[in-house]
Amino acid sequence: MATVFNILAVLVMVAVVIVLIRGLINMMRGGSAMTSNKLMQTRVLLQFVALVLIMLAVYFTRK
Repeated sequence: MATVFNILAVLVMVAVVIVLIRGLINMMRGGSAMTSNKLMQTRVLLQFVALVLIMLAVYFTRK
C-alpha cells in the first residue's frame, strides 16, 4: 500500500513542477495576472496533496 502512495506522491510532485514552470513562463512573458494566480493556487493545492500522500506512505510503512 505504501508503494502506491509513493508512486502517487511522485506523480503529484512532477505535476507541481510542471505547474511551477508554467507559472514562471507566464510571468516572464508578462502574461495575465489572473492566470498566474490560478497557477499558484493549483500549485499550492498540488503541494498539499503531495504532502498528504507522503504522510500516508510513511504511516503505512511504519505499520
